Amino acid sequence: MPDPSLLILGFIIILAIGFGITNGFNDAANAIATTIGTRVLSPRNALILATFFNLAGAATGTAVAMTIGKGILAPEVTSEFGYVPVIAALASVIIWTTLATYYGLPVSLSHGFIAALAAAGVALAGSEAIIWGWSSRLSQTLSAVVTAPLLGFIGGFAVMIILFWIFRRAAPARIRGIFSNLQILSTAFIAYSHGKNDGQMPIGVITMALVIYSGQTGLWDNIPWWVIILSALSISTGTAVGGWRVIRTLGLRVTTLRPIHGFAAQASAATVIEVASLFGIPVSTTHCISTAIMGVGATRRLSAVRWGVAGNIIAAWIITFPVCAGLGYLFAWLLQMVL
Repeated sequence: MPDPSLLILGFIIILAIGFGITNGFNDAANAIATTIGTRVLSPRNALILATFFNLAGAATGTAVAMTIGKGILAPEVTSEFGYVPVIAALASVIIWTTLATYYGLPVSLSHGFIAALAAAGVALAGSEAIIWGWSSRLSQTLSAVVTAPLLGFIGGFAVMIILFWIFRRAAPARIRGIFSNLQILSTAFIAYSHGKNDGQMPIGVITMALVIYSGQTGLWDNIPWWVIILSALSISTGTAVGGWRVIRTLGLRVTTLRPIHGFAAQASAATVIEVASLFGIPVSTTHCISTAIMGVGATRRLSAVRWGVAGNIIAAWIITFPVCAGLGYLFAWLLQMVL
């Protein structure tokens, strides 16, 4: 008779792959929406480029994965309740992301998963389930909810102003030629940074499940190569599928973009994400690129940004937390009676 724990482990790995795929097809817009909106690359070529660099980013570094796997919940919670909080969090974020993608809303899977995981822990063991403290990973992540989008907006605005000044005497055709090439590089950069941050999420989840199953905490110091490859492939598969409704929202509906605008937005957002990844802080690629696009658009005039569309995006960010937290709490409460 098969080991029930092994079956549950396999189920979690399948859910983690689904998590990576939904992450990819929602966050595909982060890497390629502006490139498609500026018509620098065709949708097909943009997806191929983003898929490759998402894979490269997800296979590089594990700092964010360790934050997700052992920086949110106290070890006692996973020791006592095993897989329950992990399954609850995965189910919550997959359901919410699929729904948001259907309606063309870019959302943060990293923040949704963290909210669901923390709420699941509270449902099982109260507030002591969460690792608190000003210097905790949860506090750093929550502070990044505000600082990362703000830095994205400021960065996009500032880079655009600098570029306008540098190329103020250049002919429009020359500017388009230069930044059509540079935007290909910035697309690769943001796809790589997305994989290095969001792409670490399935790695953290699968490794957490392996630690629960085997009891070997040393796995965090030497994450199996197949976990990294499997997770990287899942997010790249989702990117290859492409979240076309989200792509249209970011690439065409927020503001009118030219190659110079796309480059400024992507370079600014990718830099913020890359720095956060080095410190192991999960940030929202969605938040960073969306606000960078708004910042770039605002350099022309405030009315150049379609604030109604921007408002819908921001609303989706905000409700991600209570929706995923509520689902995580509910699923954990139900699962503890079954498993």
